[in-house]
Amino acid sequence: MVILISPENDLPNELQLLHQLFEAGLEYYHFRKPGHTIHQHKAYLEQIDSKFLNRIMIHNHHELAEAFSLKGIHFEERKWREKGADLEAYLVHFKNNGFKVSSSYHEVEDLEAQPANFDYYMLSPVFGAISKPGYEGRGFEVSHILKKIIGMGGINAKTTVDALTLGFTGVGTLGGIWNAQNPIEEFRAILNAFPNHIKS
Repeated sequence: MVILISPENDLPNELQLLHQLFEAGLEYYHFRKPGHTIHQHKAYLEQIDSKFLNRIMIHNHHELAEAFSLKGIHFEERKWREKGADLEAYLVHFKNNGFKVSSSYHEVEDLEAQPANFDYYMLSPVFGAISKPGYEGRGFEVSHILKKIIGMGGINAKTTVDALTLGFTGVGTLGGIWNAQNPIEEFRAILNAFPNHIKS
């Protein structure tokens, strides 16, 4: 399972590249533009071929998941903490309507202790981040946790193999793709680093 996070700030050829990545097999696109208004979110989604909308997990303005029939919603750490006791009921509404739900963590202990039932959990930084120089990786070992955990931070084709040996069932990347010389080839290389039976 390979997740691509959107660049925080718009890139000149972003939507063109995104469509090429979808064509190359991208199934999980995390749409995260924290500085964008709901109208900017809508305008972005309206430029995406409708056949790919069900591959998009949205981080902000969760109501757009229903309006655009997206794949689901994501909770960054600050947001799931803010929901507190209301989190499970909020998730149930989306899950009952066929949406995926996911969440982010920076500590293994917080991920393990999370009582809410997410489809997958993103943990970072596993390796030194490509998009954030100086952001050191922590080499988390997660084989003992019976949850679907996605490793983030410093992910490329080589570190994908390393992440799998640490017990991660998938990887998430941002700078590893968007900063690459050839984003499509880099995405394919990451995808091909998985054994065939766990690519999706």
